Amino acid sequence: MPKIKIKYFTDKIEKLAYIGGKSDWIDLRAAEDITMKAGEFKLIPLGVAMELPKGYEAHVVPRSSTYKNFGIIQTNHMGVIDETYCGDNDQWFFPAYALRDAQIHTGDRICQFRIMEHQPAIQFEEVESLDHEDRGGIGSTGRK
Repeated sequence: MPKIKIKYFTDKIEKLAYIGGKSDWIDLRAAEDITMKAGEFKLIPLGVAMELPKGYEAHVVPRSSTYKNFGIIQTNHMGVIDETYCGDNDQWFFPAYALRDAQIHTGDRICQFRIMEHQPAIQFEEVESLDHEDRGGIGSTGRK
């Protein structure tokens, strides 16, 4: 993987880094204090812009504790940032919807990302049957 150029919009957040030995996802932090009322939507600035290598994209998702800690959810459930979003003002944001009153502070870890290669070009072949046994529908693997 080539080096990724990164621009920080503030010096009030920690520089991006892996959390040693825990995950290959990298946490992103709120770049400013945000107050939200239940039912409100805001784009929370993450304080970074990046120049991703050609053929790569970033997948941005909430941290597993984001709802518990802050009462917000990501409105698009997963953000995809491709390599063309790389200008000096192309700051990354977390599109948040508050399910309860929320207070997010500068530096709070609210989401995470990883860099992935683009999906290869695929072709679809239409068939009458897939010739496999049905699994039983959505949720068919049970609860445990």
